[in-house]
Amino acid sequence: FSDTGTKPPESGIFGFMINISALLGVITMYIRYLLVEKQNESSHFIRSSCNMFSLCIGLMGCTGMGIVATFQELSVPTVHDIGALVAFGSGVVYITLQSIISYKSCPQWNTYFVCHMRMAISVISCIAFIPMIVFASQISMTKIDWTPGEKDYTFHFMSAICEWTVAFGFIFFFLTFIRDFQ
Repeated sequence: FSDTGTKPPESGIFGFMINISALLGVITMYIRYLLVEKQNESSHFIRSSCNMFSLCIGLMGCTGMGIVATFQELSVPTVHDIGALVAFGSGVVYITLQSIISYKSCPQWNTYFVCHMRMAISVISCIAFIPMIVFASQISMTKIDWTPGEKDYTFHFMSAICEWTVAFGFIFFFLTFIRDFQ
């Protein structure tokens, strides 16, 4: 995932797009927070502090995305990796909390189908997050232009697959908010 943004000029475009995505994530999460607060006024399905906690976790994930975009993998690998861990870790916790909130609001504010979809995406993302960390921790060098057969290639390849799985999980999860936001 991060290999996309390791060399100029792609790195500038990648960083810019990651920052735009983080901003859109913040906006989406805040709208979702406000929506749940409004629904909760009449239904009282969760404590307001739970909704606020979920928002804060989500904002941490967006901050992690900003760190990933700002500190490139080859230039400052430790800071980049910490940002990625915060982004993906917080993101997985956020979508899991939002899935739980969705179930709590059923059937008045959500359908069970949407809740099941959200939870399925959350579970897949959680499952992919763990091997992503395990495989990434086994990589002994930071480089670009990997070739099959070289040392740590398999770890890099498997970590990248899991990273993309989690990233697309976030995208698909946010798409489930479309109906709620109408």
